[in-house]
Amino acid sequence: MLTLPIQSAHLPGIGGRIKTTPEDFVVTEVPLYEPVGAGEHVYVRHRRVGANTQDLAHHLARLFGLRPFDVGVAGLKDKVAVAEQTFSLPLPKADVDEVVRKVATELPGEVVWARRHGNKLRRGHLLGNRFEVLVRDVVPEAAERATAIAAALSASGLANFYGEQRLGQDGRNVAKGLERLRDDRRDWLSNLHRTAWQADLFNQWLVDRLAAGTFARVVVGDVAKRLDNGALFDVEDEAVESARAERDEISASGPLFGSDMRRARAAAAEHEERLLATTGVTWEELDRSRLLGSRRAARILVKDLAVEAVPEGLWLRFQLPKGSYATVLVREFTR
Repeated sequence: MLTLPIQSAHLPGIGGRIKTTPEDFVVTEVPLYEPVGAGEHVYVRHRRVGANTQDLAHHLARLFGLRPFDVGVAGLKDKVAVAEQTFSLPLPKADVDEVVRKVATELPGEVVWARRHGNKLRRGHLLGNRFEVLVRDVVPEAAERATAIAAALSASGLANFYGEQRLGQDGRNVAKGLERLRDDRRDWLSNLHRTAWQADLFNQWLVDRLAAGTFARVVVGDVAKRLDNGALFDVEDEAVESARAERDEISASGPLFGSDMRRARAAAAEHEERLLATTGVTWEELDRSRLLGSRRAARILVKDLAVEAVPEGLWLRFQLPKGSYATVLVREFTR
């Protein structure tokens, strides 16, 4: 598996361990919108310890006689964590108070609130996630070192690498993804493997940009991404758009190779074409695979990054946009 570089390697790290217990890793979903109080779906805000999203969604489906697909979620949360997120249930005739009672009785954790809304909650229907991560067994100078690293990352932005969760342990999902591109399987596991292949290539693209010194700016031919709303556009004037990147308005975006991916142009396109060629996969094969492509921001802004020293170690608190990995940020501190 590709070894990812440390952006802040010029600064000393803090060492330590995370996720010693679920309570050491707290993730709270930041919603894209709030339920309006009316509609055919019941939104249930739920907080639990040591349970993953998929297991809870299947439990909710059985509890209310639904298909697993009917239960809506905006994103997946780790099992080794304290996690708060929202589920949607298509229960047009159910009493909301009764829904709360059944969930509180049958599921681990607690119901924070429940309200009605008009549509199913779907993947990506969130702004991001807030994290609180306790790093244990840190070095004595951890607070000072962490403060310096936080300042550096706040100034430059964070390289938006995919974490090991997407790639699989030791990258095992990546090789399987290349195999699945060339067969007709369309189940969820095959799709997981194919997207791991995409993620690994994006990580390689981002490593190349860091090495070339073009991570924090854009070049002619890039497909740039606005950091406020995700809108994509082609970079034609490098000087003008790099100034916008310096103001944290935009970022270069990297390829998630697929049949409908928006392609870069000029020198930026040459880099992406060389990267795809290393895999032996052609655009024709991508078209046949029906693997959906996309673009991912190279750089993300970390909001509200704060450090707190406690007797047990060091708390890191921050907010990341959807699709980004807390473990990628934490490794900048722990190494």
